[in-house]
Amino acid sequence: MVLRLFLLFTLVPVIELWLLIKIGSFMGAFAALALVIGTGIAGASLAKIQGLQTVIKIRECMDQGIMPTEELIDALMILIAGIVLVTPGLLTDVAGILLLIPASRARIKAWARDAFNRRIESGNIRIHRNF
Repeated sequence: MVLRLFLLFTLVPVIELWLLIKIGSFMGAFAALALVIGTGIAGASLAKIQGLQTVIKIRECMDQGIMPTEELIDALMILIAGIVLVTPGLLTDVAGILLLIPASRARIKAWARDAFNRRIESGNIRIHRNF
């Protein structure tokens, strides 16, 4: 796990810098900077809209006495999207925007659910219930 975190925190910034240099040499430094700032602003706006819609859905579920499990997962994914959108870079902006689009978010949720279920079945994750 430590190795994965180390790779995440070293490789992602290196890839981001490489992308910015490549895009800057192709489009120009000002255009690359404007692209990063523009995707950040657009993503932050989309995160705000999606977050507010999710809060409304959570309240509706709670008012009906339904546990808002899917909506809470959406809220977590929107929070993660907001965090990566604040991080400067194009790769993180693309990841954040993908987390904000409902169709791609649904696919990511399905993939994560399948991976979680596989880990439970393999015994890597144990769930203890105390009732």
